[in-house]
Amino acid sequence: MKLPRLRRARPDASSAEAQLELPLLDPEVAPTPSPTAPAPPGTQQRTLLLGERPLPYILKRSSRRTIGFTIDDRGLSVTAPRWVRMHDIESAIAEKQKWIFSKLAEWQQREATRVLPVMQWCDGATMPFLGRHITLRLDSPAGILLFDADSNMLQLALPAQATTQQIRDRVQGWLQHQAKRLFAERLDFYGERLGIRHQSFALSSAATRWGSCTSDGVIRLNWRLMHFPLTLIDYVVAHELAHLREMNHGPQFWETVESIFPEFRDARERLKNHPPTLLPTF
Repeated sequence: MKLPRLRRARPDASSAEAQLELPLLDPEVAPTPSPTAPAPPGTQQRTLLLGERPLPYILKRSSRRTIGFTIDDRGLSVTAPRWVRMHDIESAIAEKQKWIFSKLAEWQQREATRVLPVMQWCDGATMPFLGRHITLRLDSPAGILLFDADSNMLQLALPAQATTQQIRDRVQGWLQHQAKRLFAERLDFYGERLGIRHQSFALSSAATRWGSCTSDGVIRLNWRLMHFPLTLIDYVVAHELAHLREMNHGPQFWETVESIFPEFRDARERLKNHPPTLLPTF
């Protein structure tokens, strides 16, 4: 459906699965790769001098018909048809240099100013839940795990000497339980709007995807979406349900998303600007 720009998988019409990826693998914002870093198998590490600025990039040859550009955690990658000359490839890079350097600079500035939160798994710690911050309390007057929505307090019913691992496991289990309930409700709600029903759904712990949908109707949603406001969860749900109609990210796909979630553009923008590094680490 990245928390940096949302990266969308672009399977072809025969693809069995469509995915909404975390912006952790943002195609438009990533660091400049080290010229000494080893290139992946089947690729070449090259450097193009643009004026006085060296631009390292990874070149991969393929059977595609056009030259493609990707910027991810390795920096710039260029995929070009086998028959295209190096001169033409580097001319194409030069034409895109303003965009490339702009996005690399954006990433570097964001990384320089980002302050990563340190999650303290203890009594009194706070955690994002459905777009607001809730407070963790070890004790529980009722002796059971209990969430008080009025006070935004999650009472874990753990002893004062509970370990970090015990607290983290209790919170993760609670979040996943809440995710199962809420995701099922939202899938039914937007599925009814679309006039379609998913075959089944499961929680995902994927490091690089918010969700995925297979052609046989199986949807997976990342339980860590529970940190976000409901509107962002709804966007991912609508996105994956739309893949039951269109297993791609073409114009008809986005029209389908808009038909059941008209505000998807705003939600997509908000989601892509919230990197996973700003979420609690479990």
